[in-house]
Amino acid sequence: MELNWTTFTLEVINFLILAWILAHFFYRPVMRVIADRQAKIQASLDSAEQHHKDAEALKAQYENRLAAWEQERATAREALHRDIDAERTRQLEQLKHELAQAQEKARVVEERRLAQTERRLEQTALTHGADFAARLLHRVASCELEIHLFDLLLEDLAALPADAIAALRDNSHAKGHPVKIESAFAIPTERRKVLVERLTALFNGELHCQFTEKPALIAGLRITVGSWVLRANLNDELEAFAKYGHGTP
Repeated sequence: MELNWTTFTLEVINFLILAWILAHFFYRPVMRVIADRQAKIQASLDSAEQHHKDAEALKAQYENRLAAWEQERATAREALHRDIDAERTRQLEQLKHELAQAQEKARVVEERRLAQTERRLEQTALTHGADFAARLLHRVASCELEIHLFDLLLEDLAALPADAIAALRDNSHAKGHPVKIESAFAIPTERRKVLVERLTALFNGELHCQFTEKPALIAGLRITVGSWVLRANLNDELEAFAKYGHGTP
């Protein structure tokens, strides 16, 4: 087979023309399309990378915010626990104080009740004692007992201190008033005379004495001059005893 250079040359020229045509009309557009596609892909990759970075930044920000929120929540929880403990302590202290006050009030009320009960019992006992003593003294009362009380009265008059005597003499209520002398039994004349002499000396002046028998005195005497009263009888002593039992001085 013989090489035909003309054909060969034409084939080469055709190939070169085809290559130029391909390079000019096909390769460059394809390469441009490929370059555009690669640029778009690169842009997509860059955008994806940027989104990834943004996502990472948002993730880090979220994690930081979550950590900060956890810290804030832990701090708030600790503060709440402290407030709860403080309020519990305050309420316990207040409850203890109120219980102490209630106990103290109950103690005072109980002491007052016991004291009142004790006073009532004492008053009842004193009243019963005074009643019993009155009944007993009424049975044993006699002229001899009254004479003994009369002698005690004279001793008391003689033993009055000087300031008491001065006060009696300055007592305007006693001046111009008769001396009322009450006795459970009749006082003998001689003893009346002695009593009048003692009272005259005591008041340093003449006195008008009125003698009266009063069996309610049981035994003894009661001397009244104006507002001044000298009690030396069993009835007044029993009344004073009963009044003392009721808290009356």
